[in-house]
Amino acid sequence: MQAKKANESGAAFEAAVALAETGKHQEAEAAFAKLATGGTASYRTLARLREAAELARTDKAAAVKAYDDIAADKSAGLVIDDLATLRATFLLVDTAPYSEVRARLEPLTGADKTFRHSARELLALSAWKSGDMTAARQWTDMIITDPQSPEATRSRAEVLGELIAASGKG
Repeated sequence: MQAKKANESGAAFEAAVALAETGKHQEAEAAFAKLATGGTASYRTLARLREAAELARTDKAAAVKAYDDIAADKSAGLVIDDLATLRATFLLVDTAPYSEVRARLEPLTGADKTFRHSARELLALSAWKSGDMTAARQWTDMIITDPQSPEATRSRAEVLGELIAASGKG
């Protein structure tokens, strides 16, 4: 019975993904929403994440709320909670004040955190956009000096560091 339910959830998820990939975003969103309430536990979580991603195309505020709800749920585990927090903040980085971005992401920046590199990069960008060059420099330096930072992330941090230096404010 459980295997049958898992197979049905898998097929429903694949069908929803196919809808999204063919540009039928409203239908995909509805299919993910249905799976988020009726699928097996793992597929419910995946469907909630994909539903939020589909929402981001048309309603960023609703997508942020959906990601925040996933992060607050705690049933999917810490990595999924952190991913949902990161995705919500990514949607806010252009509009939210640095203080909000920092409050959301700073807990994700520890050396043991899965998404620390992305969180640090978003924090550097948000600080830079807000004019807080000291904080932007702090985050770019953290990225650049972390030997585990992905090369692409390090390269972007170096470019941002150069912009900070050129501004004469960092």
